[in-house]
Amino acid sequence: MDLSFVIPVKNEEESIEKLAAEIITEVNKLRLSYEIIFVDDGSTDETFNNLKKIKNSNKSIKTIKLRGNWGKSTALSVGFKKATGSIIFTLDGDLQDNPVEIPKFLEKIQEEKYDLVSGWKKTRHDPSITKVIPSRIINYLTRKITGTPIHDINCGFKAYRKEVVDSLNLYGELYRFIPVIAHKQNFKVGEIVVRHRARKYGSSKFGWERGVKGFLDLITIIFLTGYLRRPGHFFGGLGLLSFGSGFVIGLYITYLRISTGTIQDRHPLLFFGMLLMIIGVQLISTGLMAEMITYWRQRDSKEDPIEKSY
Repeated sequence: MDLSFVIPVKNEEESIEKLAAEIITEVNKLRLSYEIIFVDDGSTDETFNNLKKIKNSNKSIKTIKLRGNWGKSTALSVGFKKATGSIIFTLDGDLQDNPVEIPKFLEKIQEEKYDLVSGWKKTRHDPSITKVIPSRIINYLTRKITGTPIHDINCGFKAYRKEVVDSLNLYGELYRFIPVIAHKQNFKVGEIVVRHRARKYGSSKFGWERGVKGFLDLITIIFLTGYLRRPGHFFGGLGLLSFGSGFVIGLYITYLRISTGTIQDRHPLLFFGMLLMIIGVQLISTGLMAEMITYWRQRDSKEDPIEKSY
């Protein structure tokens, strides 16, 4: 079994050498072959120069430098494409993820046959107001709405089988919801409790605004995982609801006109009903166009539903 470690970093000049040494120590204990792929996502300090130094000291370390700051989704995607291991780990580059947990991830994947195992930072060493509380709210909502059995959806410490990362299409902030995407593709997703270390060097790249964006991303992932293959059901359902409501209002106005000879100053209600019907037609049309786009997208899809072939 080969292991790949994909580690996006930005301005972590003081952490990367120690992190690489910790990973190498743990993997050598397991006597497994490995590669460590650092992806420099637009660092402005000495991170990349330090990466080149540690790469020269160990041929199993690979370094990739992006043209500026593209975001974690892009950094992970680039690293995943370069990874060759059958099991792929992701860690954050700030030393808060502890490599001593690696054997626990492997045990969960090998013995319990999980496809993706996510870390659960049950006890966190982050600012409560700006990071911990918003994170727990998003985690709770994500777990309840999507049904994904994960308590810490955004923990950077994860282990994947190769086929899981091959099925991912990451962009924007979707890296936060990788377990949800994998779960909706019927991969077996689980978690283990991991020790979370306090940040020793540098500063966090995320603040309170991450929680606000998290709510918007949650809406996006609900749509993508629930209706990506059948967008007509989403838009069509809303369209039928809107059109039906407008139609009922129209029937009511018609009844008043026939029975009383007037609509009894209900012109605002008439216009509202007409508006609902127009919106309904537009939503249904949008759903039909989305279905046509989905049809052509499926022809080039990278998703593979086959688990085994004999």
